[in-house]
Amino acid sequence: MPLKKKKVGSYPNAMIIASLTAALFLIGFCGLLVMQSKKLISIIKQNIEVRVMLDKGLDSNQVTKVYKGIVARPFVLSIDGKPQVTFFSKDEAAKEFIADTKEDFSTLLGDNPLHDSYRVRLQEDYFEDTKLKQIKAELEKNDGVFEVVYQENLADQINKNLTKIYLILATFAVIMLVIIILLMNNTIRLALYSQRFLIRSMQLVGATNGFIQRPFLKNGAVQGLISGLIAAGLIVALQQLALHQIEGLHLLQEYDKLSFLLAGVIILGALIGIASTFQALARYLRMALDDLY
Repeated sequence: MPLKKKKVGSYPNAMIIASLTAALFLIGFCGLLVMQSKKLISIIKQNIEVRVMLDKGLDSNQVTKVYKGIVARPFVLSIDGKPQVTFFSKDEAAKEFIADTKEDFSTLLGDNPLHDSYRVRLQEDYFEDTKLKQIKAELEKNDGVFEVVYQENLADQINKNLTKIYLILATFAVIMLVIIILLMNNTIRLALYSQRFLIRSMQLVGATNGFIQRPFLKNGAVQGLISGLIAAGLIVALQQLALHQIEGLHLLQEYDKLSFLLAGVIILGALIGIASTFQALARYLRMALDDLY
């Protein structure tokens, strides 16, 4: 029975593709978490309100003047051309206070001491403690404004926690990338072991290193692309499953950024496949004949 000829650059692919797919999926999943956590924080920031308390006894013209002075500011969030500034009467504020505290102060005081107010949602760029203090000082200079209140230190706490989340995910992604490279190098090196004599035979007949490497690098690129495509498909499948299981998750989706993430996973797979194959192959190209045994 004739022996089956070995084809240059051919070796078992399943183990390499499986290992690289798993690693690329974890990296892509980290990227997806970063994207959605950033979107979530953006939504939280845009829904936190600054309360502009009005002086008591203002007539409708004075109240309107205060409103116009607020909406003209650059820090006010606008959605579809509509400034996100809402009037909140003192009666509405009293109902909210009673609902939150379960205490009816009107039975004790006999009067409503609260103020009419405007609740202002801010642009995300202004969500910093220093900028919030400037906004407070700026608005309190307006006639008819009694006081401006907001949750102090909340912005810094959210920003610090967000930085920690990004740092943890980035560290995990870097660790995974290092593990991928080490794992792929060892896996491909073992796979190339079966072709070490074929590589040496090509060197003996005068084949250049570039000629020998070409089919192997091509195969590595194909393996990386296949792994990247499978990993991208798993990420999309996981995302779609989560969308059907978690209510409101659709608000965090940014499909343009997701497409860049998936493309990045596929390209990263191809690059890792080529780089790992090149590095593992270089070892056999430099190896002495005695070491092949």
